[in-house]
Parts: sequence; C-alpha cells; structure tokens
Amino acid sequence: MSGKKREHPKEKSKLHSRSKHRGRYDFKTLISACPDLEPFVALNAYDDLSIDFFNPEAVKMLNTALLKFHYNLDFWDVPSNYLCPPIPGRADYIHNVADVLYRNNPEMLDGRIKKNAHIRCLDIGVGANCIYPIIGATDYGWNFVGSEIDEKAIEAANNIISKNADLTGKVELRLQESSRDFFKGIVKEGELFDLTICNPPFHASLEDAQRGTRRKIKNLKGEKAKTTLNFGGQSSELWCEGGEVKFIKDMIYQSRQYQDSCLWFSTLVSKESNLPGIYKLLERVEAKEVGTLPMGQGNKISRVVIWTFMSKAKQQDWIKEKWKID
Repeated sequence: MSGKKREHPKEKSKLHSRSKHRGRYDFKTLISACPDLEPFVALNAYDDLSIDFFNPEAVKMLNTALLKFHYNLDFWDVPSNYLCPPIPGRADYIHNVADVLYRNNPEMLDGRIKKNAHIRCLDIGVGANCIYPIIGATDYGWNFVGSEIDEKAIEAANNIISKNADLTGKVELRLQESSRDFFKGIVKEGELFDLTICNPPFHASLEDAQRGTRRKIKNLKGEKAKTTLNFGGQSSELWCEGGEVKFIKDMIYQSRQYQDSCLWFSTLVSKESNLPGIYKLLERVEAKEVGTLPMGQGNKISRVVIWTFMSKAKQQDWIKEKWKID
C-alpha cells in the first residue's frame, strides 16, 4: 500500500456513552465471530482493515457480524433490496430514548443498565431488519410490538425472531393494513406502551431518493462512481408522498388520539429544517413536553424528537403503577 497510515481517535465521541460501537471496527474480532465477513475485509488506501461500504453484500455481512458479536444473535438476514441500516446509529436512538424513559429513575442506569421487561415499545415500520427490537430487547430487556405494511418484511423479521431465543416471546409483529394509519389497527383497546419509535421515510418520491443517492456517492467517490444503494431499501422504507415532514406531522396528529395509551412518542428527524414545523404542530396538539435528542455518527448529524401528552405528575404515576423496579 502506498497510502500513509492514518491516525484515528480511540473513540467515536459523538456516539452515546453506552454505545457498544464507540471504538473503531475490530475486523479481526468480528471475523472470529462471523467468518463469512473475511472475504469482504481488506487493507484500504490508508493501510487500515476495512470493507467497501459501497458494496451492499459487504455492508450486510458487517451488520451480521456486529449483531452476532455485540448482541449475541445466532441468525440475522434481510432479503435483497431491503434496508440494511447502520447499526451504531440505530443503537444511539435506543440509548437516547432510554435516557428520557429512565431520567426519573437514575438507578436504572447506575453503573450498568438494569433490564426491565415491563417496558413495552411500539416500533412503527419495524422493517425486515428488525434492528430496533433487537437492540432494545438485548440491551434493555424491553418488549416490542413492531408494525409494518409490507408482508414480506414481516416474514423476514419473524424469521429473525424465531431463530434467536433471546427475541422469541419478546417481539411481536403486526401487519398495518392501512398506509395512512400509524396507531389505528395496531394498538389494541386498553393496550399500553411506554414508548413509540420510528424511522420515517426520508424522501418524497423514488426520483428524489435516487437523486439523493447519486449526489451522495458522487461527492464521496467522484463523478464516474456507480450509484448503487449500499443500504438497500424498498419504496415504503425510503420515500412517501410529502416526504419526512408530512409523515411525521401525520404521526403527531394521530398520536393525540392515543395520548392515554402511550407515555412517550418519538421519531427520528433527519432534516434539521423540518424541526420548526414539527415544534409548531406539537404545540398545536398540546403536547405537554417536547424534547430533541441530538445524535451524531461520523459527519452525519441527526436527531430524535420525543413528546408526551402527560404532565410530570402523570408520568410519575404511570411509572409507579406500570413499571416494577426492583
């Protein structure tokens, strides 16, 4: 290799302090956990072991290795062309919302995380990858309901659940038959959730998604680069009419109807420019408390917006009555 060896920081300081991914990828250790990763690992231009992050198969195998090593999964796979998300960013979402859930119960995070199986989460659009339930169930012991409009995605996610003993009985998937609804048809009468999470479609159309991908890859690899989606993704995962902002605003409107069924609602917000409109709408629907949780991975900055319709006193009553903290 002719490239000069690069100095790297010991930790990715932008990631949450409880993240298992703050260090650089240890490819030798990951290969030990998942030997199928080895063919995709090679020295890069800086004499560092790495993979080609523009190769979908390499990214998928890296995810498989990370999930085996850090989350003790026996099996993980997604069908071709389905979203293969970056694990560290998804983990940060879970860690940040856990801080909000546990903020009045600091003993839950004192020294080590105390797992609590009484906490139930709804993952809106769980996807074929089932990433949020995997991390939440493994790191925190939470139970999940995952909703999804794509039957093939549910089939793939159920396959992951059935082949991992730590997930069986902790994650239930439900088909959302209406693409317009977020909670109706999923949340059963009298059912309570401590948290909802969501990774909204970012783009407003397929063309918009393709343009964004071409722009991103050309910026990184030059004008002649092949524009393959290294993370995959079906249309419902990548885009919807009106894009991220309409999707989130519709979710907020509908969350008001379920304000007594859930302690905290949350969603990822990729575009900072969407925040003012989201805040204004949350004020209009009379959310009692709103928070923004910043997240960073490499050069990418995103955030989670979290809201509740319950007063602080009602939040405490909810926790006292519903959670059983040893």
